[in-house]
Amino acid sequence: MSATSNERVLVVPAAELDRLGRFQGFHADADRYLSVLLRPENTSFRPRSEVETDPSLKQLIAYVVIRSRGSVFCYTRGGSQGEARLHRLRSLGVGGHVDEADAEGRCGFEAYDVAMRRELAEEVDVRSPGVLKLAGLINDDATPVGEVHLGVVHIYDLDEPIVSPRESGLADAGFVPVAELIAGRERFETWSRFCIDELLAGR
Repeated sequence: MSATSNERVLVVPAAELDRLGRFQGFHADADRYLSVLLRPENTSFRPRSEVETDPSLKQLIAYVVIRSRGSVFCYTRGGSQGEARLHRLRSLGVGGHVDEADAEGRCGFEAYDVAMRRELAEEVDVRSPGVLKLAGLINDDATPVGEVHLGVVHIYDLDEPIVSPRESGLADAGFVPVAELIAGRERFETWSRFCIDELLAGR
């Protein structure tokens, strides 16, 4: 069993998402959902190998979109990226699962925030000041990957587009003008398409 499958990742009950109002695609009101989903009684850490095919649980995924001067950082997912079902697709999102080791056994937004920032620092080297803000949620029950994950989307607006990948799994990485992303959206994974359509188009 691989190290990835041995990970214990943060999950929330899909039934709680139903109670709050399940949606398809991008939803801007992340605060309302996360204020409930990240309550300690609604969160647990489970082996990733057990939850990858269990749609009764949603794995929380940090998904950071890095933007600067009208361009957005993007890359092609390579073999070192954890989700094999997304390999070779273009992506805007930097981040990943909330691992129990990062959270030190804690749940809640603080644990999520620590894990999100760790994932960001592991995957990319950001050498510009910027502002990181919560932008929304992504739920996509139309795909096998999407039905077991819930994306927490952040926008990281940098003063300058100075970012380089730290992992080989982020291939062909660099900043691309928003107009080019819109024109080539079919090359991107579904979550990135939602971000292109809902967060970037027309901005």
